[in-house]
Amino acid sequence: MTDLTDTDPAHVGDRSAWAGAYRRVRAASEALCTPLCVEDYGLQTADFASPPKWHLAHVSWFFETFLLEPFLPGYRVFDPAYRTLFNSYYEQVGQFHPRPDRGHLSRPTVAEVYRYRAHVDGAMAALVDQIGEDLWPTVQSRLAIGLNHEQQHQELLLTDVKQHFSVNPLRPAYRADLAAPRSVDALPLAWQAFEGGLLACGDDGEGFSYDNERPRHKVFLRPYALANRPVTNAEYLAFVDAGGYRNPALWLSDGWATAQAGRWSAPRYWERIDGDWHEFTLGGLRPLDLAAPVSHVSYFEADAYATWAGARLPTEAEWEVAAAQAPVLGNFVDHGLLHPQAATGDGLVQLFGDVWEHTASAYLAYPGYRPPAGALGEYNGKFMSGQMVLRGGSCATPVGHVRATYRNFFYPQERWQFQGIRLAQDPT
Repeated sequence: MTDLTDTDPAHVGDRSAWAGAYRRVRAASEALCTPLCVEDYGLQTADFASPPKWHLAHVSWFFETFLLEPFLPGYRVFDPAYRTLFNSYYEQVGQFHPRPDRGHLSRPTVAEVYRYRAHVDGAMAALVDQIGEDLWPTVQSRLAIGLNHEQQHQELLLTDVKQHFSVNPLRPAYRADLAAPRSVDALPLAWQAFEGGLLACGDDGEGFSYDNERPRHKVFLRPYALANRPVTNAEYLAFVDAGGYRNPALWLSDGWATAQAGRWSAPRYWERIDGDWHEFTLGGLRPLDLAAPVSHVSYFEADAYATWAGARLPTEAEWEVAAAQAPVLGNFVDHGLLHPQAATGDGLVQLFGDVWEHTASAYLAYPGYRPPAGALGEYNGKFMSGQMVLRGGSCATPVGHVRATYRNFFYPQERWQFQGIRLAQDPT
């Protein structure tokens, strides 16, 4: 959570600090919508990508449902119909509008959604100010979840807008003023070795974390090595030019079937124009930056590339052990670049920011995991089936939102997020 965590004793009970954090996160969501036209707010061009208007309303629904209704005496919901309309998937809360149909909602209007946000914001200010000391720890805990939840939707809002704009033949830019890529050469590929052993993974309980990051537990790792940086566009282009998308021997069976059905021949958002590769970005269609990390590749593509390269994907435990001592620094949304940048520096670079890094690990519960009681227990646990773990955050992730133990997860065929590749290998 930006500028505030519940690890600092000076801030845990500081309601003014929490109120300030709430205002900053809420303002950041609305700032991301500043470049949009009113016609953009209702776009939904794929079942997996929601309209910006829905994101703005859903995160408000979250605060209303899990904080204001149960804890603010006399609170009146903005509109009872929103309980169903903006519920994402919480079965224990009640019915919800089908995800593929979110783009069918011309009403409520954009103006009404912003009034809804203002209504919730006023009530949240009163809740933080008025709640009794006996209930404050529970409210503070849920508030931390709510703010991190809204930060997740800030990233989704951007990646969904990119998806929506990409299908428009005009190739509109979300922000035409975005800076051009740095003119630098890619770092040479190198490997950093790790001894392995019996090591600890998962959250240590010192700060905010999601339930899927707990409990901390021991894992045994064989010696391994990680690439010093993510795979670049130039390296992935070599895979494309070598016929990587035409060679079934490189692909998992489900991956090959998916690539064939989708007629994949390159990463999502790559386009060949007059013989030259371009990439659709949040700044519009631009020449492919060969030194930048490849992005918008699915787990299936990442695995096929790793096989072609004579390497493999790291497990999430291998990635976490390597990242545990690294500072959480990188190219995040707050830097305003909104696109992966070429790597610079020494040692392991770009572990955080730029692109989410695929791992070879299925998204499953840690040993001893128990989902929280009640509807909030549906936040993570019920999705532990058929998905793969990604680590590290991206250029669309808010600063302060991720950490070494953070587990993102997507289905192996999905590639509309800023997803990239860091290779691993075993000792020879």
